[in-house]
Amino acid sequence: MKSLFFTLLFLLTYSLTSYAQSSEINSKGEKLSVEKIWKDGEFRSSSIEGFKSMKDGEHFTKISGSGDNSSITKHSFQDYKGNGEVLVQFSDLKAGDKKLDIDDYEFNDDESKLLLMTQRVSKYRHSYTATYYLYDLKTKVLQSLDDTHPLQTLAEYSPDGTKVSFISKNDIFVKDLKSNKITKLTTNGKNNKVINGTTDWVYEEEFGITKAYGWSPDSKKIAFLKFNEKKVKEFTLEYYNNLYPDLYTYKYPKAGEDNSKVKVCIISAKGGKAVAVNLGEYEYIPRLKWSNKDNTLIIQTLNRHQNHLKYYLVKATVKKPVATVLYEEKSKTYVEIDDNLLILQDGNTILRTSEMDGYNHIYKLTFDGVSTQITKGNWDVIEFKGIDETSQIIYYTAAEKSPLYKGVYKIGLNGENKTSISLETGTNNAEFSTGMKYFIKTYSTANSPNVFSLCNATGKEITILEDNSKLLKKMGGYQLSKKEFFTIKGVEKELNAWMIKPLNFDPSKKYPVYFNVYCGPGRNTVLDAFGGNEYMYHQLLAQNGYIVVSVDPRGTMYRGADFKKSTYLQLGKLETEDLIAAAQELGKLPYIDAARIGIQGWSYGGFMTSLAITKGADVFKMGIAVAPVTNWKYYDNIYTERFMQTPVENQKGYDDNSPINFVNLLKGKYLLIHGSADDNVHYQNTMEMINALVKQNKQFDLFIYPNKNHSITGGNTRNHLYTMMFDYTLKNL
Repeated sequence: MKSLFFTLLFLLTYSLTSYAQSSEINSKGEKLSVEKIWKDGEFRSSSIEGFKSMKDGEHFTKISGSGDNSSITKHSFQDYKGNGEVLVQFSDLKAGDKKLDIDDYEFNDDESKLLLMTQRVSKYRHSYTATYYLYDLKTKVLQSLDDTHPLQTLAEYSPDGTKVSFISKNDIFVKDLKSNKITKLTTNGKNNKVINGTTDWVYEEEFGITKAYGWSPDSKKIAFLKFNEKKVKEFTLEYYNNLYPDLYTYKYPKAGEDNSKVKVCIISAKGGKAVAVNLGEYEYIPRLKWSNKDNTLIIQTLNRHQNHLKYYLVKATVKKPVATVLYEEKSKTYVEIDDNLLILQDGNTILRTSEMDGYNHIYKLTFDGVSTQITKGNWDVIEFKGIDETSQIIYYTAAEKSPLYKGVYKIGLNGENKTSISLETGTNNAEFSTGMKYFIKTYSTANSPNVFSLCNATGKEITILEDNSKLLKKMGGYQLSKKEFFTIKGVEKELNAWMIKPLNFDPSKKYPVYFNVYCGPGRNTVLDAFGGNEYMYHQLLAQNGYIVVSVDPRGTMYRGADFKKSTYLQLGKLETEDLIAAAQELGKLPYIDAARIGIQGWSYGGFMTSLAITKGADVFKMGIAVAPVTNWKYYDNIYTERFMQTPVENQKGYDDNSPINFVNLLKGKYLLIHGSADDNVHYQNTMEMINALVKQNKQFDLFIYPNKNHSITGGNTRNHLYTMMFDYTLKNL
């Protein structure tokens, strides 16, 4: 790879040319402001709402229009017409005198009825409660799913379309659509005690699932996870809404603490006794899924260290289910859990991904336990998109060309004829039709917003659905600089990075540098993808004379398992070393003011900011840490132990990389920001950081957002937050 100096020299030459060409156009452009970005929403992107492929694979539906003019419309993939056939006009949907605001919808099996989600209220990151309605497209009759059991969630049709299941207050219900009879399948659900069919907080956050039940293919049985939270310790959040604070208490297992006891149960859809599946010893059940053959259930289990994954086959009779181990995978570090699990129509074959050969690739696993690798190479598969069972072609996304890019590819089930069906630069995603004949492609680059296009299975574009031309035109009226990619020397390896320079960049001047970082496992910031409001905020900083930079250090994604897992048992150590090294390399450049390098990050990025401003106190002048982890013992056990094991097993790993233990090194300006009702990274992290800073007599700045969670949103909050960070940067960097 090229050295930093020569890479930046090339970029500088190219940039000066492009800036010279564009400066005349943009010199009179409007000025950005925090308010335009975060309050007025001037740079909000448009998207395709409510896309659903229909059963025939030749048509799709989406939500068209806005407000009272919203409707669900039907369209042809092959012969797309913009207006489409209106299936239901939202203004016609009324419960009494009240119009319904539709949040989502689902068709039944023969697509004659709709299940409508309304009044959705978020609970945590993915979970929610809602009110559901049933709508008959032929008779135009609208009826409530169930008026007697509120706080519903995760409603869905049975495979044969004759029933609807849903969760209410931790219990599973089934409504027979012919008789309108509602059956309560489980009866012991209770807040902070027992959960049936959905998940506890830590499964939702770290395994990314809330729906923990599924219908058997014959619609006769339901398999579900049952959580017993008895031994999980509670955490209480305070909400300052009344004269005395309201208290919200929930179960949150911190590193090294007890988890819920989880088991898989199977119950008849008609009701009766649930039967547990015997799976031997395990700690977690991150996934369960039905096969199409003989009502066979596939279950994944993990041990506490998350380095031993098992696949079970379960013959799912209600009376006595029998489980056998189909496959096992072990790792010296940890095994990833994701949604890359497809069960083929033959009912005997699974497609999955694994990092067994050092990169994430697709494997075929048959029910006799034989595993065959399909994709190969020094690059990572990102996500399955599906398989055309007729042609035996698999569709997937991958970072094949570079960790910066995401492309859409297809390959034969036999591992032959791999083909790109999208651009291999930028960021491409795909949502396929039933039967895999068409897909909606989403494409963006670092400097241009999403374009949604309709394509056939070869990748040929049929039509553009949304090009965000209005946003592009809006952006064209401002003085924007291009985000540029380069590599920079880390401690051991070249690291991927991007940079935004001031528009009228002058290489004879010296500029301050603003690092924006995350750096954690599972998320990269150096991607050729549009960043939305964050991108515009970085442009605002560039307009005010800052060079904005981001770096992906060791521990980040799409460079193979060794690179990603190099931080095992020592989260923060190598990442901090790489950030310091990168800042020092930048400081050698003639146009960088090495005495004015700052850093800002959120969540894991706040953790890294806090380490950089302490361990890297001689390099970083300013740090802004939003909702930071300050010691991993305060964070949840599934995430933390995956990378660190428990505090008892790895005390040194925890202590040596905890910002709390290095506040004595602090020299620069340090701003701590947190939401007081953060259910994810508890406000406790910031409180303990404050204690450590006070003990060392270190001055710092602090701002707390009452009643705000980890995302710190709502009302004018984001505008206030970014105004504060912007002003702090102008003053201290």
